[in-house]
Amino acid sequence: MNSRSRASRRPLAVLAATAAAFSLALTGCVAGEDSSAGAADSTADGGTLNIDFATYNPLSLVIKDQGWLEATLAEQGVDVNWVQSAGSNKANEALRAGAIDVGSTAGSAALLARANGSEIKTISIYSQPEWSALVVGPDSDITSVADLAGKSVAATKGTDPYFFLVQALEEAGLSTSDVTVENLQHADGRTALENGAVDAWAGLDPIMAGAEQAGAKLVYRNLDFNTYGFLNATESFLEEKPELAQAVVNAYEKARAWAAENPEETAQILADVAGLDLEVAKTVILERSNLDVNAVPGDAQRSVLEKIGPTFVETGDVAQQSTIDDAIASLLEDSFAKQADAEAIKES
Repeated sequence: MNSRSRASRRPLAVLAATAAAFSLALTGCVAGEDSSAGAADSTADGGTLNIDFATYNPLSLVIKDQGWLEATLAEQGVDVNWVQSAGSNKANEALRAGAIDVGSTAGSAALLARANGSEIKTISIYSQPEWSALVVGPDSDITSVADLAGKSVAATKGTDPYFFLVQALEEAGLSTSDVTVENLQHADGRTALENGAVDAWAGLDPIMAGAEQAGAKLVYRNLDFNTYGFLNATESFLEEKPELAQAVVNAYEKARAWAAENPEETAQILADVAGLDLEVAKTVILERSNLDVNAVPGDAQRSVLEKIGPTFVETGDVAQQSTIDDAIASLLEDSFAKQADAEAIKES
């Protein structure tokens, strides 16, 4: 196993410094989370696999920690370049820019990206989480979604928490026009909530679990409003290097089994990378993450996407329903997950 390190209302404008510092603390201060600056030269030797890791994708953390891809691809002369994603929107940006070949997003974010022209395919499902909820401060008098009318809510547009907010508002007879949505990255949303700059936050684990431990309240939860964790790859990568795509999916299958057998250590890995107390990480892994989900993209995910799709049209994120329908029809690629072989992955 590889060694690892254990480790009153104010205007939003003045939160930048503290938010940035907080975000770095939560992500382990790893550079390159949303840019191509860290991407290695893919023309040298056998090339480079550029792949993301994210605290909202525990299996990615296990694979990185254990060094399995490096061990498996070394004899092919392939380097592995890990790039951290701070949210689904950042993973989608990196995929579209070609900074990564494979990236982790929520299903809703993958659908939105595909509908807006990003040439990606979902090659595996990495979790079925309850990773989003609506969060308020410990002294807030907000007790229901209806109470959000006229309030400010932090949310990261293009991610599951944002679409969780949209669905929750709709269920309560409201819309995004009834609230002020502050588009902040996930960690910055927590900071804004704790500093009183917003009234509520559409949170994402594991950051949300940390806020909850610090006294924040999950005022609204709904598992059905959370979409699956989608592992996506660019179409060019799948066409040019299908064997590397298969290796990634194989590694995810190995990580799925390893996490099931080692939940405590999986939680410890998450705690280390995200800068969380171990008990908080255990809450995320043991109570709000189903990592033992069927990895093959199929009917279950298609059903969820068909439910969330019309929301994109209503919010103006996608022009028309036919575009959504085309994206759903072309997004899921099940061949790699159907051939997944954990035994093809070497120990480091």
